[in-house]
Amino acid sequence: MVWRHVAGRLFSPPLTVAAEKLDEREIAELAERLHATARRTLGRSLSIRQVDAGSCNGCELEINMLNSVVYDLERFGLHFVASPRHADVMMVTGPTARNMREGLLRTHAAAGEPKFVVAVGDCAIDGGVFKGSYAVDGAVANAVQVDLVIRGCPPSPAQMLVGLRLLLEANAGP
Repeated sequence: MVWRHVAGRLFSPPLTVAAEKLDEREIAELAERLHATARRTLGRSLSIRQVDAGSCNGCELEINMLNSVVYDLERFGLHFVASPRHADVMMVTGPTARNMREGLLRTHAAAGEPKFVVAVGDCAIDGGVFKGSYAVDGAVANAVQVDLVIRGCPPSPAQMLVGLRLLLEANAGP
């Protein structure tokens, strides 16, 4: 009985969702516009610091896709930094967990000016599926001022690029 089950799993196709079709030109154009907007707004490339405030890691996986061969933000001058002192944008994922609240506040305080905070995903916006949990303080906006929200569970990397571009365009000078 067990061997039949094992053999059935060995010869069956994987249970994965097919990858969405991406237009390479569209992604390149979007990243180019984001880079140009960052140059206009900040005078340099955009530096991003990702902060996990207590999420399930779904949004982190999508943020990591921004560095993959599909999106490859480094070729457009956008990059992730290890220190909040070097960051222009903090992309915060997950609801603010009680154990991560102080870490989020310290990271926010360490970031230089101008700094923008982006709440990525439904959990960061309103607590999502973790709303009401004893371990969660609530949305990221309850701890720090949020400049942009990107909805989704999780949002796609393309949505994040559009959101970052809109954030920079809204804060660009005349």
